[in-house]
Amino acid sequence: MKNISLFGPVNFYKKALQIALPIMFQLLIQSLISLIDNFMVSDLGNIKYSSVNVANQLNMVIFILINSITTAGGIYISQYNGTKDGDGMKQAYRFKIIIGVSVGILYTACCYFLPKFMMDFMLKGNLNQTEITIEGIKYLKITAFTWVPIVISTCIGSSMRESENVKTPLYISIFATLVNTFFNWVLIYGNLGAPRLEIEGAALATLIARLVELATYLIYCYVKKPLFFSKWKDIFKIKASLFWEILKKFFFVILSEMSWILTETIMNRVYNGRGGSEVVAGMSAAWSIANLFQLVINGVACATAVIIGGTLGQGKLEEGKQHSRWMKSGAFVSGAVFGGALILSGGLLKFVFRNISPEAIDIAQNMLLIIGLYLPLWTFLNAQFSTARAGGDAIMGTVTDISVNIFLFLPGIFLVAYFTTWGPVLMYAVLKLTDVVKVIVAEWQLRKERWVKNLTIEN
Repeated sequence: MKNISLFGPVNFYKKALQIALPIMFQLLIQSLISLIDNFMVSDLGNIKYSSVNVANQLNMVIFILINSITTAGGIYISQYNGTKDGDGMKQAYRFKIIIGVSVGILYTACCYFLPKFMMDFMLKGNLNQTEITIEGIKYLKITAFTWVPIVISTCIGSSMRESENVKTPLYISIFATLVNTFFNWVLIYGNLGAPRLEIEGAALATLIARLVELATYLIYCYVKKPLFFSKWKDIFKIKASLFWEILKKFFFVILSEMSWILTETIMNRVYNGRGGSEVVAGMSAAWSIANLFQLVINGVACATAVIIGGTLGQGKLEEGKQHSRWMKSGAFVSGAVFGGALILSGGLLKFVFRNISPEAIDIAQNMLLIIGLYLPLWTFLNAQFSTARAGGDAIMGTVTDISVNIFLFLPGIFLVAYFTTWGPVLMYAVLKLTDVVKVIVAEWQLRKERWVKNLTIEN
């Protein structure tokens, strides 16, 4: 009789935690970089704090794009890692670098040459649009030069995780965070004899930290020579057929992710227009805290991809299906634990963000409640997506995201914008009910079992 248990044995979850926990700690460190920026900049007042966070709302688009590139390549690195096929892993890594660096250069040009257009797009209708835009331009023009280093570091770090080296990226992130924190303290406030640069200081600190992070990754790779790593002189030695296969996966992943981020960006724009700087500051403060707890989503998703991808890459297809059930159940429980902790953290807002207005704090506290309630659902949904992608089924995420985002979420945004006077928190809570539909559609797609494949044999 088949074993169809929803939860796996303790040893299975121990293995999952060995992968997930270092990843979650690394993501925690990366979130702390953002939180430290926000905490220090919040002391400069609502306008300057809002400008940094609107700029970071724009940056979500490029982060999603970079993540889509590494996800497509990571599908193959995870499976080739199952058989320790170094050549296959190198091919997938080269794909990440070639496509990723191209995107990084393009976004660098946008941030440097078009910062006013980008800020105005996000702030249309905001009562403090002019003041926030002026400060945001200063931030974007400096951080423009972080994107190529970020892309390369992300390609290396993600490849390490997909080949089960999860500790090295964690240590490097800790080091980069310490560098970022030190230079924030020096440059934002003008300590140790440095000029007081405020917004520009936060941007410069981020740039320095990203360059240090990249240098550390490269030194490690040239010394340790991980299986996936390819020297720069060999980066264009690609196997065209495999490159094309990964590119097709990327196309479906990016369609899925961009449909999500574009609708999220439109929603951000709508709720930014439902008030003044207190709305932007309040929502930004909430997400700064929430990101520390949402790391469970990426930790579980990455563990799912590594475990299932490695299992399928070894040809153990039935075992892969069983592992999928166990990971999804564990994902929901993990999301519930972190969601509860997030809700309880709301009381800390007024201590962390001391200089933003009481109205902004109220908005942030209500938003944390909503995010905490949705976190189990989002963790489960991302485990579904990771399961499909681990077996090369990038179509599932595309069908799920595009169908729900285009036909339910996007129309909902416009209906709420034009026919209600709801505040940003209620707007978000109601519109995100569409994610319940996503879970249903995703499970229906998973049961078609297009993802139950050994890609190392096919390629």
